[in-house]
Amino acid sequence: MNYSMYIVGTLLPVLLGNADKSQSASETLGQKLSDIFENVLQATSQHSQDFLSQPVTPERTFAWEHQLEEVLREAGRKVVHAVYNRVEPVVESLPKHVRFEASQYTRLNRKTPQNVWTLFGQVRLYRVGYRPSDKTGDPTLFPAALALGLIQGASPALAERAAGLMSDTGMTQQTVLKRLKQDHGVGWGVKKLRQVTAFLSEELAEQRHEVQVEKLLELLQQATASKGKHKPVLSVGRDGITLGLRIAAGTINEVATCGTVTVLDRRGRRLGTMYLAYVPEFGQGTMSQQLTRLVTEVLKRWQGPLPRLSYVTDSGDNETTYYAKVLSRMKHPRTGEKLEWIRVADYYHVSERLWTMAELLFGKGKRATSWVRKLQKWLLKPSGAYRVLHSAAALRQQQQLRGKKLTDFQRAYSYLRDRLKYLRYADYRAVGIPLGSGVTEAGCKTIYTQRLKLSGMRWKKAGAQRLLHLRVLRVSGVWDQAYQRVLRGIKQPQVAVQAATTKRTAKKAA
Repeated sequence: MNYSMYIVGTLLPVLLGNADKSQSASETLGQKLSDIFENVLQATSQHSQDFLSQPVTPERTFAWEHQLEEVLREAGRKVVHAVYNRVEPVVESLPKHVRFEASQYTRLNRKTPQNVWTLFGQVRLYRVGYRPSDKTGDPTLFPAALALGLIQGASPALAERAAGLMSDTGMTQQTVLKRLKQDHGVGWGVKKLRQVTAFLSEELAEQRHEVQVEKLLELLQQATASKGKHKPVLSVGRDGITLGLRIAAGTINEVATCGTVTVLDRRGRRLGTMYLAYVPEFGQGTMSQQLTRLVTEVLKRWQGPLPRLSYVTDSGDNETTYYAKVLSRMKHPRTGEKLEWIRVADYYHVSERLWTMAELLFGKGKRATSWVRKLQKWLLKPSGAYRVLHSAAALRQQQQLRGKKLTDFQRAYSYLRDRLKYLRYADYRAVGIPLGSGVTEAGCKTIYTQRLKLSGMRWKKAGAQRLLHLRVLRVSGVWDQAYQRVLRGIKQPQVAVQAATTKRTAKKAA
């Protein structure tokens, strides 16, 4: 039996009927709460009467709402203080020993205070400590803090709020600290904010894989049940984005990475996307490993018809290598059959090469624009890429390009020629496969640009990755599921009820 269950099941009358010995008043919880609410009623009534006793103005309306907010928040703080300090009854009523992570702890004889920060502000918590029975020097254990789920001294609700703010678009540490002070009356510094963020980032990162797998399976069920002429599609993408890193000599820009796994329904509509993001790393091995792990686990657990599999990216080195060495060789994790991945060269990156060739052939102007628009339409038709290459080659001969212009033209032309088998856009559209990597590129913008690339920002890799762990859960829409798993995973001390009862019985009999 864990510590909390023992208290509720065995000591409930004590818990509700007696006050903490550290407090001067011996009143029940109900009496305490009644006094708090009576004071709130009096204060709100007085503020409201004062407000209505004079002409109403926008300035006085503003002031009155802030007065009311302060009264209600202070009342909430007092309620939290009263309730949290009844989590444990008087010391003598508590078990003498508890076990936690294979070690035994012995109860101290008095409660000690701790500052706890909540959604309503700071409270003082009096809780009982247990020291290691074998005197190993390990830290004192506080079962009440574990039962409450305190995270670096913050309540679970406030810790979630702080980490959530840190992951939000446009936020900085100072902005978050101001919001915590303004909204919750919590006067933290940077050190405390970083402690809470670092702890939750690590804990949430451990839950990311499982909640994303569950979400993708749910999306596949929706896609399978949808109406339309296509098979559901599981589409994978990845892309790179530069990130400013702090080094001793200043700042260096390296390529971070964003990965996506998207589910599209039978009409080709995107139902949802799971995101991954990792700081710059040579070869982007972590991204490849985690992206493969996510896709493999989804396919392993999915019991319905196999969705159509697509890989939509630009043709960067890491993106190309991942397809060649991983996806093109991937086998079904249950059946062992080779999987057929349809690789798509991003339509918009291909269009960029059309613009490059057009400006080299015609210069900037209407003629170049007209030619590109025509070729973009051709690309979307059967065998359209061949027509594009034929037109470009003919114009190159006609314009007789030389020197650097010819070199740049050939580079853009070769980009299309070497990827012909990935430019079958008419075929892709016919089966509901996306033509562009817009989801992944938007992920780069949402995850990195809007949070980690604000003016003047530069990062150490560890600090950036902490925020990326939080950010991907936010944009994937699985933050709440991951956080609930973290809370459920907080271990609780165990009370050896049977052993303790046997000992008391033997002593009584003697």
